[in-house]
Amino acid sequence: MDLELSENQRAARDTARRFARERLSTVGVEVDRTHGFPAAAVAELGRLGMMGIFIPEQYGGAGLDHVSYSLVIEELAVECASTAVIVSAHSSLASWPILGLGTEEQRKRYLPKMAAGEWIGCFALTEPQAGSDAAGQRTRAVRDGDSYVINGTKNFITNGPEAAVAVVFANTDPSAGHRGISAFIAETAHPGYQVVRIEEKMGICGSHSAQLSFSDLRVPRNNLIGKEGDGFKAAMKTLDGGRIGIASQAIGIGRASLEASLRYAQERQSFGKPIAGYQAIQWKLADMAVEIDAARLLTHRAATLKDAGRPCTAQSAMAKLFAAEAAMKAATEAIQVHGGYGYTKEFKVERYFRDAKITEIYEGTSEIQRLVISSHVLEDR
Repeated sequence: MDLELSENQRAARDTARRFARERLSTVGVEVDRTHGFPAAAVAELGRLGMMGIFIPEQYGGAGLDHVSYSLVIEELAVECASTAVIVSAHSSLASWPILGLGTEEQRKRYLPKMAAGEWIGCFALTEPQAGSDAAGQRTRAVRDGDSYVINGTKNFITNGPEAAVAVVFANTDPSAGHRGISAFIAETAHPGYQVVRIEEKMGICGSHSAQLSFSDLRVPRNNLIGKEGDGFKAAMKTLDGGRIGIASQAIGIGRASLEASLRYAQERQSFGKPIAGYQAIQWKLADMAVEIDAARLLTHRAATLKDAGRPCTAQSAMAKLFAAEAAMKAATEAIQVHGGYGYTKEFKVERYFRDAKITEIYEGTSEIQRLVISSHVLEDR
């Protein structure tokens, strides 16, 4: 792994940083207040090539790598974690399985519009009884001529209300356990796709998490990803990349917490000097800086492995686990550094705290990450 960024990686990072500072600083505040979807910002990101950062140029993408993708998500998350996870879910959870596991026909049909941000994607895996237990799918897909008919319910689906394309997981053979799960590309404009409700959440309020209902949703047979029974394996491979995206989002939130704390600590006077002059504050800032930097290195290692086509399940889990917990600690300490002001909406750190928490939960809780990591550690002995 080369610790020096390439010219293309630096360019992607700098473009995302400029966009975030110029556009997302106010968007982040506004969507947190209104719970509105940042449609205009997402459309601009499509025009900048950020909605298809690792999609090859032949399909309309930027043709960059997953390290570039990680850098972009981090920069967006510094200013607006909602926008960052919209892009992350669209890219790593919806676009990647079509790119990495789909047919050439599927890639040509869906990826150009997804890379341009014209079609937003979502990943419909979680169900009311199947969160951490992803194998417990009850949504059914039954073959009917040249189509599959899908019926079931999905929970907490990021981008669900805005998506034009959904990667849907459903059971085609309930007797086969997780080997009976299949993956499909569904177009949400077709009859049978319904948004039942949008959850009211404590954070990332501009990113809508929805309960979806499928009622006789017809999906063409050609929209099956891989073969029948390949769905669980496809979901696990997809989540490897998804966890890189969430780790990057967490790094951005943690960095925002650190940067806000640095500014405040150098401005806030107490007992005749800036509070940055006190060791108690200095140690908080030091711990935040170390953990955020370590999280970034873990995440870029996982991204480098993914770009090389090498297994990265354990490394992605490590990155996501460490980055999420580092973000939560950084946001907590940022409020402490700000004192009473940190608990008010006058400063952004209270939002960072609310936004950080979800990174320990979605795309596999911290407990699930520890199970994934321990299973690989034990296999290596």
